[in-house]
Amino acid sequence: MSLKRLDKLLCATGRWSRREVKELIRQGRVRADGRPAARPEDKYDPETVRFTVDGAAVDCSPFVYVMLHKPAGLLSATEDAGQPTVLDLLPPELRRRGLFPVGRLDKDTTGLLLLTDDGDLAHNLLSPKKHVDKVYLAQVEGTVDEEDAAALAAGMELGGGLRCLPAGLEPLGDGSCCLVTLREGKYHQVKRMLAARGKPVRSLHRCSMGPLALDKSLLPGKWRFLTGQERAELREIGSGQ
Repeated sequence: MSLKRLDKLLCATGRWSRREVKELIRQGRVRADGRPAARPEDKYDPETVRFTVDGAAVDCSPFVYVMLHKPAGLLSATEDAGQPTVLDLLPPELRRRGLFPVGRLDKDTTGLLLLTDDGDLAHNLLSPKKHVDKVYLAQVEGTVDEEDAAALAAGMELGGGLRCLPAGLEPLGDGSCCLVTLREGKYHQVKRMLAARGKPVRSLHRCSMGPLALDKSLLPGKWRFLTGQERAELREIGSGQ
């Protein structure tokens, strides 16, 4: 990792302006690995150095990764003039980082949503060539069966000649619920595939994306930063394929 100026690292968090950062450093309120930072122009490796301001840890990593339990009723967008978006659930300093959703969930779809400013990682997670599974829990009208599973596994053709990659379908319980696994993310794909099978979706919830599973302790509307292990597992998708 290349070294970065301290003032730029702290400004990039969105919490302080360049002028405010310089004043914090002058007052001795910024520490790097426990030692007072001397000058704004001093350079550090943000991946290995631990920064604090007034004793509170500050994450100066070049990218931010946030796991959100998306509730129903919010748009998976960065902004909208008339409706609330998932970014409205985050504090101002994170919204200023320029985070965006990795793959959109419909307004009424709930579950795992990854927010980041890492464009390369987002591309790898969404590219069909990377074969990153996205698993959804669907509640349907009617009962899914093995014929439905075979149809999805064969790769369905939807309206307008849209051809889908083979997908997985696992009936649960009495068949009114199922797990659907996609390796792509076409518009309303799960709903369109099941509707084409005569099993309209009543509710849809994303459980996982690749190695990243929704934290069961996160209530709808709540979020947390990814752990170091989770970040490493996601990065392997780009380096390993």
